[in-house]
Amino acid sequence: MSYLSHICHCLVTGIRWRNCVHQHYLLGIDGGGTHCRARLTTFHGELLAECQRGSANVFSDFSGATAVLTDLIDQAFSLAGLGAQAREQTTTVAGLAGANVASVARALAAWRSPETGFHCCTDVEIACMGAHQGAPGAVLIVGTGSQGAAWNGETFTLLGGWGFALSDHGSGAELGRRALRYALLAHEDIVPLTPLTRQLMAEFNHCPETLLLWTRQATPADWARFAPWVFAAATDNDAAGVTLIGDTAHDITLLTDKLRQLSHGNIALMGGIAAPILSWLPEARRAEIVPPQGDALSGALLLARQYAGVTAG
Repeated sequence: MSYLSHICHCLVTGIRWRNCVHQHYLLGIDGGGTHCRARLTTFHGELLAECQRGSANVFSDFSGATAVLTDLIDQAFSLAGLGAQAREQTTTVAGLAGANVASVARALAAWRSPETGFHCCTDVEIACMGAHQGAPGAVLIVGTGSQGAAWNGETFTLLGGWGFALSDHGSGAELGRRALRYALLAHEDIVPLTPLTRQLMAEFNHCPETLLLWTRQATPADWARFAPWVFAAATDNDAAGVTLIGDTAHDITLLTDKLRQLSHGNIALMGGIAAPILSWLPEARRAEIVPPQGDALSGALLLARQYAGVTAG
């Protein structure tokens, strides 16, 4: 069993650590491709500070992401009015987008190596811990991108998270890309035109070349910008919208099938697509999906508390 698995096992079996004399503070960080958040508390959960910075994807921009994280940590302690001594008495867990890549994980370990109280994992792991408050279960994050995690009470298993080109099934970015591809097919009279396809092509002056040039610079967030258009069209029974949302629901069902097998627990959906896609999922799957009990930051703090307890014990 890994060290992370061990401390999580302590959490779910109800072991409490009370002799944390030298560990007074806990810092949770949720670093994603859109924004990065931090929450600083006492060991017993009193909120001291919460703050936010820009994106912090350690895979796509390691130096930029670590600079954001450094600023965020500084801001949290500044807002709390705590100095250098408090940092030495703090256990930090940072859940970071891109930390599932082994080379990135090694770079992160080297980055904060002098700090014994600093621990990194993926953002989906802290989301899973927060969603189920340490109990076995799974989470699928479906926002701009997508990734899943299953926690069986001892270990995490991750699904997806390999970037827009290879992964991100069921995400807003993938839905936007499918929508524009479909709109181009309709523009060339290969599939029927609908109000949605006309609306999408109008964004590019009904010019395929304009669309092509846009794709050369488009980020996943740019593609995801069109996802709300598709949901609105599907609600209005637009044929293209219904087809596209059905494809996204199929992808999410496929991923949650595997997550359910791995976790043997409930499944929580999180992210911008989670709420609007729910009604499009099969009835049996909707019955298995539960609201998250907490957010990713609460999951990071749960893990930080256990790290602090293990260190003190």
